[in-house]
Amino acid sequence: MATLTPQEVETLSSKAEAAKAAAYCPYSKFRVGACLLTETGEYIAGANVENASYPVGTCAERVAFGTAVVAGQRRFKAIAVATDISPPASPCGMCRQFMSEFTSPSFPVYMYDKDMNCTITTIGQLLPSSFGPDDFNNI
Repeated sequence: MATLTPQEVETLSSKAEAAKAAAYCPYSKFRVGACLLTETGEYIAGANVENASYPVGTCAERVAFGTAVVAGQRRFKAIAVATDISPPASPCGMCRQFMSEFTSPSFPVYMYDKDMNCTITTIGQLLPSSFGPDDFNNI
C-alpha cells in the first residue's frame, strides 16, 4: 500500500467530501464524491452522475479515473470516496473492476462516511483474483 503523507490524506479526503456537492443524483439522492491522487501529485475529483435509466449512470470513482486517464494520467497513489451514510459505502463491483485496470492490488482506497470517519482497504481486498491486463499474456 502506498504511504501517503498526512497532508495528502487530508487533501484527498477534503476534495472527496467537496466533490459530493457536484453529484447529480435526483433519483436516489445518494451523493458520492471521489478524489484520486496521481503519482505526479495531482488531485482529480469525480462525483456520481445518475440517469433516469439507472444503468446509464456513472459512479464517482469512474468519473475520477476517466477524467485522469483522458488527461494522460496512468499512475495513481490512492483514491478517497465519500458518502452521506454510515458506515461508509465501498466502491461497487463495476468500479472495483475499473480501478483494477489502472492500479495494483496494494492500491489504497480510503472510504469516508457522513461524519468523515475513515475505513481504509486496498483494491486487492475489494476485488481478489481480479481479471486484468496480465491475463491476456496467457492467450
